[in-house]
Amino acid sequence: MSKGMLGKKLGMTGFFAPDGRYVPVTIIQTGPCVVTQVKTEATDGYNALQLGFEEKKPSRVNKPRKGHMAKSGEACFAHLKEVPVAEPGEYSVGQTLTTELFQIGDRVTVTGRTKGRGFSGVIKRHGFHGGRKTHGSKCYRIPGSIGCSAWPAKVIKGKKLPGQYGNERKTVRNLEVVDIRAKDNILLVKGPVPGSKSGLVMLKKAEAAAAAGRG
Repeated sequence: MSKGMLGKKLGMTGFFAPDGRYVPVTIIQTGPCVVTQVKTEATDGYNALQLGFEEKKPSRVNKPRKGHMAKSGEACFAHLKEVPVAEPGEYSVGQTLTTELFQIGDRVTVTGRTKGRGFSGVIKRHGFHGGRKTHGSKCYRIPGSIGCSAWPAKVIKGKKLPGQYGNERKTVRNLEVVDIRAKDNILLVKGPVPGSKSGLVMLKKAEAAAAAGRG
């Protein structure tokens, strides 16, 4: 069975569990994903499926990519990603995968790209408290002294400074699937996941041992 699928974050809401608890959840459109290529250890050195997600106008796809996706059907996809699979022989090019991979109560690992915040200062980027606001201070949001005096007379590598913030790959592990809307290819996952609305995410089933330990 495939260990993962592609999805799109649609936003967050609340969900009332059967026991009456109010659970904050993220809505993820999970698939449908089409198998565009099957990779095996004999031919490629590893077992994996290449999945296509979200159809795209053929006019906006270059010819090499269009020719590759033509093997799985007439549709062109905006996203192509690989997921590991134990038995690639169970799948065929053109096969469609849906939310049937997951069940309520499963633990999933979600990987996405965080929101880009641009070039940010140390207060926003690292949570610095800032300088004092009294006695004529004009150094409220600057990082302050960063050097090491006479020795070693340099800025230590890894010093927290202003710079690019966000827009990086991030993974959140062992999130619980609290509900599945198979008709709409929707998963409701407990808690927040990385990324903005309509952001691409990768969902993978957590290892059984890890899920049991965290449950």
